[in-house]
Amino acid sequence: MCLCLEQLKEVMLMTMRSTLLFLLLAIGLAGCATPGSFTPQQSTITDVRARMGSPTDIRFDRNGDELWEYATGPSGTETYLFRFGKDGRVKGITQLLTEERFGKVIPKQTTKTGVRDVLGRPSDQAFLRDGTSWSWRVRVGAREGHFVVRFGPDDVVLDKSVLFDASRGGGRGGDGLLGNPLLK
Repeated sequence: MCLCLEQLKEVMLMTMRSTLLFLLLAIGLAGCATPGSFTPQQSTITDVRARMGSPTDIRFDRNGDELWEYATGPSGTETYLFRFGKDGRVKGITQLLTEERFGKVIPKQTTKTGVRDVLGRPSDQAFLRDGTSWSWRVRVGAREGHFVVRFGPDDVVLDKSVLFDASRGGGRGGDGLLGNPLLK
């Protein structure tokens, strides 16, 4: 019986050491590279990949710039867009999920492509009877929730809203919808 207890203690100690090592590595790596640690016109595409890892999405804009997205989803509330010029240098870094950018999504005007260009790849997508719905995890002030855009069958925005998470201080019912600035 003592042998079993000793073995259990040894396994628990090894598990605790492994967990501690993993946490220390995770904390150390998290501080290694942030979008703010890169300098436009100096940092290169190679620097970004080496320090940030593989992007969650890569695409090109009309000007030929290469766009890399780094989403912190599905639970994160930030998506950073790195813009690289033809010379492979960082031209700019943009946080896509901001109130200002939500305001650029205009019902009855903005298309799916336009929304994708402004907010990046959605963290979730639903197919509805009369169109589709895209959503992104967001932070508005101190509150977290989901920015939701609903598209009609013609792929044009029907409406948009923010649903705050009640479990994260967002409230319930009508309080869960963000008012005036984003819904106008």
